[in-house]
Amino acid sequence: MINKITKIAIKWTETSLVLRIFIGLVIGSILGLSVPQWTGISILGQVFVSSLKAIAPILVALLVMSSVAKAGGGLGPRFRTVVSRYLLSTFIAALLAVVGSFLFPVRLELFEAASGQAPEALQDFFSNFFINMVLNPALSISNGNYIGILFWTIIFGFALKRVASNSTISMINDFAEMVSQVVKWIIQFAPFGILGLVFTTVSQCGLEVFVSYGHLLLLLVGCMLVNTLISNPFISYLMLRENPYPLLFTCLKESGFNAFFTRSSAANIPINMELCKKMGLDEDFYSVSIPLGATINMDGAAVTITVMSLAVANTLGVEVGFWPALLLGIIATFGACGASGVAGGSLLLVPMACSFLGIGNDVAMQAVAIGFIIGVVQDSVETALNSSGDVFFTATADFYERKKTNKNISV
Repeated sequence: MINKITKIAIKWTETSLVLRIFIGLVIGSILGLSVPQWTGISILGQVFVSSLKAIAPILVALLVMSSVAKAGGGLGPRFRTVVSRYLLSTFIAALLAVVGSFLFPVRLELFEAASGQAPEALQDFFSNFFINMVLNPALSISNGNYIGILFWTIIFGFALKRVASNSTISMINDFAEMVSQVVKWIIQFAPFGILGLVFTTVSQCGLEVFVSYGHLLLLLVGCMLVNTLISNPFISYLMLRENPYPLLFTCLKESGFNAFFTRSSAANIPINMELCKKMGLDEDFYSVSIPLGATINMDGAAVTITVMSLAVANTLGVEVGFWPALLLGIIATFGACGASGVAGGSLLLVPMACSFLGIGNDVAMQAVAIGFIIGVVQDSVETALNSSGDVFFTATADFYERKKTNKNISV
């Protein structure tokens, strides 16, 4: 009996998560239309969302603390170049998401009222920001106060870097990996959660609800494509003064295609490093910049965080002005840099962005659940563009520094 259960579990995990989520979506829709009175099915969605809500603050805290503690100093010119381009590209992606959300606002189907009040003026916005920032770190984690989580974990990360031994920092990193593994296990049950969430949505709103999901998906993918096909090549062109598209399409074909199906920037690191080797880049450089890019070059994640949080704000009638939107873009940039390397990692940071708009954690987690529903496409596109961008900017930085030293290169 135990062997049979083990075989079933192995078979389950080996089956494509995308396929399993799609099956859950279809079954949930059918049940929502045919037997809407079976309300017990909705508990699957509630358990899934609750488990994500419980683990997300811990995940963010450990990932950020570990990243800051491990960050090296004294980077050479190429590292400064590639890190600055990673961050610039991610920030531009967040701004594109803000503009896209203002031009094409999206409303979601949410079933709870906001648990907090949105700031009415910029002064109130910053007042709430600084008060929440210095709240008790343990309470911040337990209450999902992502402003406080980010502030204290950055402080703790710098303190660890200054006084802790390598073994202590390694232990913190191991804890971060442990929590990431727990997230992977939770996501293995995403199909059941999606089934319950779709059942609840369809039984209450009908199939028309998928129209709003389609609008949301188009906005997300559209912003990501504009960033990848226009703004990133423009950054590369300003540096190299050469046509960037042959390099871009090579990265998309040989890195992005594989990442689309793995849906994990971390899992695509070996593919990217092999591509860098094929392009003749400096191994000492790309062996560090590629793993670094899998952590901080998160254009798609910045788009997802920004669009989803602004969609929630629009649904609740929260008016977001220019300055709060600009600050949201900055927050999304730094938040995206802490996105987990597992599928759907960026969605777990949406509550952090929502908290800056005065939107409660319970409501924000509903947006996360919607993100998993459309994640069959959204997260695949996001990962493909993120991962291919790692190679694109690594190559751009390498070629740029060679060009400065008058070495022959071929983009």
